[in-house]
Amino acid sequence: MKREKSMRAGYLCFMAVMEKLVLKGETLWLTAERCIFWEDKKTLILSDLHIGKTGHFRKAGIALPQGIFKKDLQRLFSQIQYFKPEELIIVGDLFHSHANKELDLFLKWRDDLSSLSIHLIKGNHDILAAKFYTNVNIKTSDIHFSENGFCFTHDINDLCEEDGKKSYTFSGHIHPGVTISGGGRQSLTFPCFYFGKEYSVLPAFSLFTGTYKIRPMKGDKVFAIVEDKLVALH
Repeated sequence: MKREKSMRAGYLCFMAVMEKLVLKGETLWLTAERCIFWEDKKTLILSDLHIGKTGHFRKAGIALPQGIFKKDLQRLFSQIQYFKPEELIIVGDLFHSHANKELDLFLKWRDDLSSLSIHLIKGNHDILAAKFYTNVNIKTSDIHFSENGFCFTHDINDLCEEDGKKSYTFSGHIHPGVTISGGGRQSLTFPCFYFGKEYSVLPAFSLFTGTYKIRPMKGDKVFAIVEDKLVALH
């Protein structure tokens, strides 16, 4: 995958709220709500929730409504209700910075889902004390976590290897976006799922994030999220 300031994507293939993808023999369901359900492991995979980000901005004197954060938690709760996963794997930046009032809301949310296993592969923003994760029953890994031939890490620069071979890696961090060109000179950039030969990059789950434009290479699979629908690009 290459990054650049602008790009043109190809034609649109379909639009759906959910799309099945078979990867390395495993069945994955991509959703327009910016997460992946790993059917065979009953696991929901997502990245970059940045809990506490709006609170962090408010502390800095920038007025942002708390409703942005609440909507993210509601969206995640809806995905959990629908798929009924046994585990969440979060590939980094579950939290945004130091504790603020939004953590209190997260703690209430966590109490309602106390039986759900959560495994966080720490990102650069996950700087809370280790004791906090223990108290809220969140397992953590500092760089990598591997399961069934898949590897999970926050940054694509930390690709995994097992027995000298690279494992297919799921990552986040860059908040990937893809630009779709319309008629004339019109173009818009949308968050997306990116799947290359060795790794994938998930869109930021939080709606309060920007995007970093990517340029897919031949053979890559990209699914843009457009108005709550998935759009496959070739």
